[in-house]
This record gives sequence, C-alpha cells and structure tokens, in this order.
Amino acid sequence: MKLGPRYKIAKRLGSPIFEKTQTQRFVLSKERSEKNKKGRRGGSDFQRQLIEKQKMRLTYGLTEKQFSMYVKRALESSNPQTTLFNELETRLDSVVYRMGLALTRRHARQLVSHGHFTVNGRRVTIPSYRVSSSDTVAIREGSRGSALFANVVDKMKEFKMPSWVSFDTGTLEGTMTKDPVLAEQDAAADMGAVFEYYTR
Repeated sequence: MKLGPRYKIAKRLGSPIFEKTQTQRFVLSKERSEKNKKGRRGGSDFQRQLIEKQKMRLTYGLTEKQFSMYVKRALESSNPQTTLFNELETRLDSVVYRMGLALTRRHARQLVSHGHFTVNGRRVTIPSYRVSSSDTVAIREGSRGSALFANVVDKMKEFKMPSWVSFDTGTLEGTMTKDPVLAEQDAAADMGAVFEYYTR
C-alpha cells in the first residue's frame, strides 16, 4: 500500500499512527496545532467521520477495500464495534504485534510476509490470516537464530501484552488466550464515527 509523507498524514489526522510520528517532536507539533485551532469553527460531521476512518484504517495498515470489507461484515453483526475490533485484532500481523514480537504493526506485517512465523506448525505468509484461540503462533524454527529475534527474551521482560495473548519465551510460542477485549485504550479511533462514515 503506497502512502504519502507519513508525518504530514499523521499531523492531518491528529494521531501518531506511524512509528516515525511516535516522538516527542510530534506531540509538541500536535499541541501547537490544537492551540492554533482553538476558537476556529469546528469541521463538519463528514470530516470528523473521515478522519476517524482514516486513523483506524492506517493504524492497521489496510487498503480502503480491505478495511471497508471488515466494516461491512461488522455492520451485519449484532455488535458491530466488538466484531470489527475482533476481526482486526485476530489478524496474524496484529497478534504478532500484540505479542511484542514486532516494534510496529507494519513491522509485524513484514515479518509475517517474509515467513518468520508458523501457525500450528505450518508456515504462514498471509498477514490477514485469522488466528483463533486454539491456534499456536510460533517463531519459525529457521528464523529463531535470526538477528530479528536475537533479544526477544530481554524485550519480553519490559513488554506488557494485552490480556488476550500470551507468549512463552522458553518455547518461543504463543497463543490467543481469549477473544480480543475492546477497551478505550485499545481503540485506534472512534468506532462510532467510523460506522457513521460507512452508513451515511
């Protein structure tokens, strides 16, 4: 998926959705922008919905076609917000990221695409592969000696995983212990506004 200047995109959306914007410089720039906007007339509902949609889509690194497909399926369920969050977080790249095996979601997607992980012993190279609670996600045997995972044990000591995943640094295997739990701190954007955008 091709993107323009990431810093400008993140600034426009008002969210540090890319790794290069997760810095103190970006925070200060965002604060200055918000200060300058005070007193100005607020944007339209459509603009707000569009921004929230883009924030969520780009956070997970999806194309418009991919993301709208997830939203469409979620809208057909009885609980759209939970369904959407569940579908996005059970992608293999999301699970790898949540286990702390990649610095960013983009990095996780790259690692999966390059075949560094197995699911139930089978090598998987599809980032959107859906992981269930009965699956075992592991670093592939041939990748365990790679520099990519050289300090994985030390990194895990400081990494805080969400409640729905676990990873054993001894076996280098992990599981999704339960369905992803949507909490305010986990939401990439205002899901209500996202659904409003697609149902307007």
